[in-house]
Amino acid sequence: MTAIAAGLEHFEGRRDERRPGTRSLVTWLALAAVALTFVVSGIVFTEPAPVDALSIGLIVLLPTIGLVAFNRALLAYGSLWLVAGACAILAATFSLDPKPTLIHVAVTLYLYAASVVIAAFVAKSPRFHTELIFKAWTVAAIVACSAAIIGYFGLLPGAFDLFTLYGRAAGTFKDPNVFGPFGVVPLVYMLSIALQNRLRGMIVPLAIAAFLMLGVFLSFSRGAWLNLVVALVVYGYLALATSRKSIVRLKIVGLLAAGSIIAVGVVLAAMSSDNVAELLAQRASLDQSYDTGAEGRFGGQQKAIELIAETPLGIGAQEFSSRHHSEEVHNVYLTVLLSAGWLGGGIYLVLVVLTLVLGFRHLLKASAADTRLLFLVAYAAFAATALEGVIIDSDHWRHFYVLMAIIWGFVTASSVNEATPDRRAPRLVGPPLRTAASHRRPSIIGPAPHPA
Repeated sequence: MTAIAAGLEHFEGRRDERRPGTRSLVTWLALAAVALTFVVSGIVFTEPAPVDALSIGLIVLLPTIGLVAFNRALLAYGSLWLVAGACAILAATFSLDPKPTLIHVAVTLYLYAASVVIAAFVAKSPRFHTELIFKAWTVAAIVACSAAIIGYFGLLPGAFDLFTLYGRAAGTFKDPNVFGPFGVVPLVYMLSIALQNRLRGMIVPLAIAAFLMLGVFLSFSRGAWLNLVVALVVYGYLALATSRKSIVRLKIVGLLAAGSIIAVGVVLAAMSSDNVAELLAQRASLDQSYDTGAEGRFGGQQKAIELIAETPLGIGAQEFSSRHHSEEVHNVYLTVLLSAGWLGGGIYLVLVVLTLVLGFRHLLKASAADTRLLFLVAYAAFAATALEGVIIDSDHWRHFYVLMAIIWGFVTASSVNEATPDRRAPRLVGPPLRTAASHRRPSIIGPAPHPA
């Protein structure tokens, strides 16, 4: 029986999915710290935020107690971020105002380090640790969206001033453009949970998804809307393409139809307010006043491209908006090229593309079938956020690095399990003997004896 159990464990990929009872008190406390970190990740009124202090603690805590699984692939991942960070430090030497530049670089280095550690944390126990992250993230998003809705509709005294910015819902964030995308991940996660439940079990996750969708909508962030649409399309298409069960495909189609109806209902309900309808008409326009002209968004991006061509080593973080243009670049790939030079910016782009490619390959593996829908939440949200980076500076979005880390955690855990043979698995002691069909016998000990 022990040999059979070992063989089954080998067949299933040797994941470190230990039963809850086998975890020590220290491990449970560390997992509680991880959950707390992600629960408070939705409170970002100022920077640094509470999540930053907790994340730095996790960078030290998780490797110390062994709640990570580093491997060669993750070491390569960390090495690339290390080189990108060194490039950012080098570019900072060209800054004419070192203080904001160095603060920006310090935050960048911390985000890189956190991404590597979270990836190793996920690799240790992909399903359990990712579900822990997503559940805590969902709690954070519910709190943030509750504040956003209360503030936007002025349901409590002073809430409008506290939880909105320029008439747009910001919740517990200082920027609606970050609040909106933050809610996309748990929204897709709730749809994924609904997909895996029966009809009765779909009610609560769908209700939470509708609530989060209202929060994303009230952010009036065009980038967040794009992020949500792309994430849902990628998730729906890949879930359909990789599912082998007809019933699952039928549920996906039904869920997408229900989601569309819910989305229309949420928008129509919100538009019953004149203020919402007016702001929606304004934000839905693709030709905003601050987009055009030499000092607009597109004019700034043209300046950035010219600067990048002239400065291979970069100009330093925060320099563009203070020395060359009235606002940021609004394109994360151009921003990183300015902040870290050609090499640092190139590494950032390579890591984004590599994450998408490796993640897609992982989706197609048969060994990933049992966690495919969970992994697909991170993959779809990451693809959407990477695309949104074309129109916004997301180089300091904490959840971007978390999504990348989850993908790398799954991919590297899968690669190690496939490449490492399990010595506990039963093996054939001798090769089977080829005999005529009438004399062939099953054997796990050695060659079958010849008949007399």
